[in-house]
Amino acid sequence: MTEHSSPADEGAASSVAGHRNADPLVTLPGTDVRFRPLGLGTWAWGDRYTWGMGGYDTSLTEATIAGAFSASLDGGITLLDTAEVYGKGESERIIGRLLRTGDVDRSAVVLATKWFPSPRQINVKSAMRSALEASLERLGVDQVDLYQVHGPTSLRGHNVIAEGLASLVADGLTKSVGVSNYSVREMMSMQAQLARRGTALASNQIEFSLLRDLPLTSGMLQRCRELGIVVLAYSPIGQGRLSGKYSAQNPPPGKRGFAPHPMETVDRVVAELRSIGNRHGRAPSQVALRWLIQHGTVPIPGAKNAEQAMQNAGALGWQLTSEEMEQLDRASLPPRWTISNRVWQHG
Repeated sequence: MTEHSSPADEGAASSVAGHRNADPLVTLPGTDVRFRPLGLGTWAWGDRYTWGMGGYDTSLTEATIAGAFSASLDGGITLLDTAEVYGKGESERIIGRLLRTGDVDRSAVVLATKWFPSPRQINVKSAMRSALEASLERLGVDQVDLYQVHGPTSLRGHNVIAEGLASLVADGLTKSVGVSNYSVREMMSMQAQLARRGTALASNQIEFSLLRDLPLTSGMLQRCRELGIVVLAYSPIGQGRLSGKYSAQNPPPGKRGFAPHPMETVDRVVAELRSIGNRHGRAPSQVALRWLIQHGTVPIPGAKNAEQAMQNAGALGWQLTSEEMEQLDRASLPPRWTISNRVWQHG
């Protein structure tokens, strides 16, 4: 998922360059794939409706995306998360072009994409295979590292979905499989169904930020730790609202429907982030991302340009104190539900 970031503190950026290796690597269960506990969400890449590419955001171009991609890799961020529905496939096409035209070692990039399960699909095993094959073609690769079910919207049982996912791993189209937006109960059911087929459930990608602390209060994080499931946190800076760039007087543009708290409420959380960030020479977004990392998750903020990518990387290689973690825990907000979010987001 994609966020807006404000300019990074130069001292913090230089510190990250020297110390980003301090964070232990995360391993995708069932594989030898490892990456730092920070990824790059690519929803904005090719998306006009929410993120304004080709629309209201005239600064977002394929050239700026290339800068974000290069700066992310330079900052130690190698996990790229996309989906077949992002920009109607354009996000995957852009990544494919970057992999082909850039001086990039494919083995150094961890690719994750998603299948959107329509309730109308009866033969989900065939549907997810066809969707993954189309994603592979757009990405220009033979295999992805992680293939995820985008949401709990299929009408078929978990046993049927698990059978399809396990077959994709067995046939070498993906190294691992995961889910997204699943509740604790749904996740555990899918984990059990996959285990019966000799396949690990590698991840659950959920919205988690200081503007939506449900994974912290629902038992999701604890259960994932117990089962060895990686938590990928999307919208980790509240679609840019925790960056410090926006306020009640200067709200963000576009249609940003996740954690839709009033900006007056968001401003109070940002004030806490600024207070802590000033002690460390860090921007509010870097503190927000660091809070998620120290809760054992892998946040996947977006980046539209090199500056935003470098700012994201500033979340690596330093520590919040236990008192600061508790301060942010207290400042975090519960979900603010909408009808569509209740249907889609169970985790």
